[in-house]
Amino acid sequence: MKQDHLVFVIHKHKATNLHYDFRLEINGVMPSWAIAKGPTLDNAFKRLALPTTDHAMDYRHFEGVIAEGKYGAGPVMIWDEGYYIPEIEISKGVREEIPDRERGEKVMMEGMEKGEIKFVLHGSKMKGSFAMVKTKGWGPKNSWLLIKHKDDHVQENYDANAYDFSAVSKKSIAEIAEGK
Repeated sequence: MKQDHLVFVIHKHKATNLHYDFRLEINGVMPSWAIAKGPTLDNAFKRLALPTTDHAMDYRHFEGVIAEGKYGAGPVMIWDEGYYIPEIEISKGVREEIPDRERGEKVMMEGMEKGEIKFVLHGSKMKGSFAMVKTKGWGPKNSWLLIKHKDDHVQENYDANAYDFSAVSKKSIAEIAEGK
């Protein structure tokens, strides 16, 4: 992974409920969204993404068990990781990648404020163009939708739960929970 790229991580987290925490590097921190059903490469489905607290950049390397009694107690897997390139829409359905880190972060900050960000993921499981759009009057307050754009990486019937292995350790969530 190139140092000049913005990074992302998706943690699979079995706390009270199993969910996936999607985190994007923006301006030195990682804004995060919880996605109950997990991300998808199937562009026929949108995924509800609920904002959680921003995380420090170092947290992207965490894989293990959060101790009982602590917030978010339970096993955490690095389900996917990689880098991303921000995109802008130059005309309906036509997007341009912004590989320049400084300009890309500016585009992402503006998009966060506007409630719409676009990006290309380069991970081991998640690949291709996506958008996150803040909902207006649908779902819980401050909800977003993760949307897969139609591209060469679309996979019909994609189910994140079918890929229960860490991008780093190759362990399953159960093996991480058992401390293996």
